[in-house]
Amino acid sequence: MPEMIYDADGTECHGYLALPKGDGPFPGVLVVPAFMGLSDMERGHADRLAALGYVALGVDYYGGGTLAASREEAAQNMAALNGDRPLLAARIAGALSALQGLEMVDAGRTGAVGYCFGGKAVLDLARTGAAFRAGVTMHGVYDAPPEGTQVMQAAMLICDGWDDPLCPPEAKVALAQELTAHCPDWQMLAFGHTGHAFTNPGANAPGMGYSESADARSWAAMERFFAEKLG
Repeated sequence: MPEMIYDADGTECHGYLALPKGDGPFPGVLVVPAFMGLSDMERGHADRLAALGYVALGVDYYGGGTLAASREEAAQNMAALNGDRPLLAARIAGALSALQGLEMVDAGRTGAVGYCFGGKAVLDLARTGAAFRAGVTMHGVYDAPPEGTQVMQAAMLICDGWDDPLCPPEAKVALAQELTAHCPDWQMLAFGHTGHAFTNPGANAPGMGYSESADARSWAAMERFFAEKLG
């Protein structure tokens, strides 16, 4: 397994590095996992991005390669980071720095995609004004941090289930207003009759479930977005 150990604000993190064929330099993309931690699902997303010509780094935002054994454990782990939003942003900034520092990566052409809590993490990285070009959230969580939002350098693509109980319509409107004020280039793609976790074939909780069409459409939108912004 191509593990990549990197430092994020003093925490040793165990990421997953997927490389395209060739010598590069290549654009780079962070793959930020859902609240369970970095799993085979996100590693698979990183592999798919590598096949498209991106250096993809699966992010370990908990540190130590933590992967929760249950949803209850994951909720506890997430609550600790959710209660310290500057720390969450610092963990993702550390991953971005590690990606941009790789010799085969063109540091000026980097992006990030985040799933569920990872979508919040990508938003929070952008909210700090971090220097990356393109951020994507897949069924993310949108509440802004208490620290406020800086002018974003990254363009943003928000892929959303309209019926997501974690992000009802008023949360989508609030995010749109925030992005209008702070992000020079943003778009939101909402899928009807679709809840949370629509990219996860194993999702089966109330209000959450896999959608083959939303999964395919969101991935295609992300491909186009990254090709435009990082190509």
